[in-house]
Amino acid sequence: MIDYSPMWKYMGSHGISQYYLIKHDIDSKTIFKMKRNENITMITLEKLCRAMNCTPNDIVQFID
Repeated sequence: MIDYSPMWKYMGSHGISQYYLIKHDIDSKTIFKMKRNENITMITLEKLCRAMNCTPNDIVQFID
């Protein structure tokens, strides 16, 4: 199972808002999908990493 809780923690600790993500070309529908732990594309993952200056490990984890 995909879990995006690391991203929400990272955002909180680095003062990054959802509005900031939207301003950096992350669609609000994508943010909604991530809140429900749904799949996103690798292109979107790359955009997130570039916007937040982080790695994929800071955004997603896989749970058995």
